[in-house]
Amino acid sequence: MAEHPELVAEMPAVARLSTPERLKHAQKRRAQQLKKWAQAEKEPQGSKVGAERRKRRRKSDANAKRVTFPASVQLLEAAARHDAEEVRHFLASGISPDLCNEDGLTALHQCCIDDAGAVVPVLLDAGADVNARDSELWTPLHAAATCGHLHLVQLLIQRGADLLATNSDGNMPYDLCEDEVTLDCLESAMAEQGITQEKIEEARGATEREMMVEIQQLVEAGADLDTPRGHKATLLHIAAANGYTEAAELLLEHRASVGSRDEDGWQPLHAAACWGQVQLVELLVAHGADLNSKSVLDETPLDVCGDEDVRAKLLELKHKHEAMMRSHHRHKSLLQRRTSSAGSRGKVVRRVSVSERSSLYRREHEREAIVWQRAARRDSTDDDDDRQTDAELRRHTDADLLPHSPPHNGSALCAHGPSSGSGATVHPVPDPAPRHHLPATLPDLKRHRAATKLQHPPGGDPATPTVAGEAGDTALTGVTGGTGDGTGEPPLLKLTAPAEEPPAQKQRCCKVM
Repeated sequence: MAEHPELVAEMPAVARLSTPERLKHAQKRRAQQLKKWAQAEKEPQGSKVGAERRKRRRKSDANAKRVTFPASVQLLEAAARHDAEEVRHFLASGISPDLCNEDGLTALHQCCIDDAGAVVPVLLDAGADVNARDSELWTPLHAAATCGHLHLVQLLIQRGADLLATNSDGNMPYDLCEDEVTLDCLESAMAEQGITQEKIEEARGATEREMMVEIQQLVEAGADLDTPRGHKATLLHIAAANGYTEAAELLLEHRASVGSRDEDGWQPLHAAACWGQVQLVELLVAHGADLNSKSVLDETPLDVCGDEDVRAKLLELKHKHEAMMRSHHRHKSLLQRRTSSAGSRGKVVRRVSVSERSSLYRREHEREAIVWQRAARRDSTDDDDDRQTDAELRRHTDADLLPHSPPHNGSALCAHGPSSGSGATVHPVPDPAPRHHLPATLPDLKRHRAATKLQHPPGGDPATPTVAGEAGDTALTGVTGGTGDGTGEPPLLKLTAPAEEPPAQKQRCCKVM
């Protein structure tokens, strides 16, 4: 019989053989093993070699590891084989009939699934929980009703199975039963127990009500609603998977995160999409859940959705979200373009609003003229009596020169052309005010005129003569003197736009031109 190192050494050669050759080689090795084993058995029992071999074998058997299984696995395996005697033997040895595997499946669940009618009474007689729940809250009656095992359903109801028990999907045993005879049995039992539709709805909402009570307690205690639980799932994950709309609304009202992830990277929207909760899908998306979020396996909520109605709703919400984002981006880019063009547009506005600026300047000059006029009046009170006497004499002289002229704001100082109508020439009258009271700059003249306009508004006597002078290259075409009363009021100006300079003529640079 070949030793282990020899077998390992020939493994590369065996790997290169074809399948038939490999089978032949294995048969040859097996024949050699059996032959050597038979020869070892024929050796004399009293021989020294045989004794040492047996001694080593006993020693190795004593140190060898034995494979053992937990009691729950042994009980479930015996129940799956419908071996009532072995199940009874295990239960008699003290093993609990409610032992379960990692999915919460008990031996009673397994027997109701496999229709092991002989084992179910043994388990129930040993005290097995008739309403035991697995990890998805299924009871043995759920299993028996789903599979349509009528005699097991009747037996479980006789032993006190809860007809209103709901699983994690909110389904009762009669909701899952598709066999007509078994369904009639369930409905008859519900009628006998006085179960009405109100009680059914109350039982369906019991779990959600308990969850809402727990949420209220957490809110009052100031606890974190996003604390991970089993498999790192939050309360919002649980509400989304089970379709608890009111609980989810309460969680979202108190700022529970729609982006929390469990150990698989699922967000609450993944759970709602996977278990076909349309209302929860709409609610989560309305509160900002990401339709494109990916799990650890790069799965989006649309990828894990198996229900066609929920899938259609997810696609509709996704298209609406994308359209809204496109509209937002367009609006944002439009605002950016408007902001970037604000400088150039401001220049255009300034170019087209010259008249508005002129009006603004005119109002400012009027306000300045009012201030100047008040200051001039204060200065005029300080003039000496001689100046007032001179002003009165000059006023009488002006009245003698213009006997037919009505009172006016002032006389013409300079008139280089004939007046309208009579053809007479108006002689210049000396300025009654001292020279140092006359304005020296153009802004001062503007303020003088604005003040005079405020004091003497237009629309006076049409008989007042108006004298306009002509000037070739200056903006001042006519200046009127004082009012003739010696108060030193500012003269009136008539301003015209400066004449545009003619374009410069081109000079010859050579004799060719």
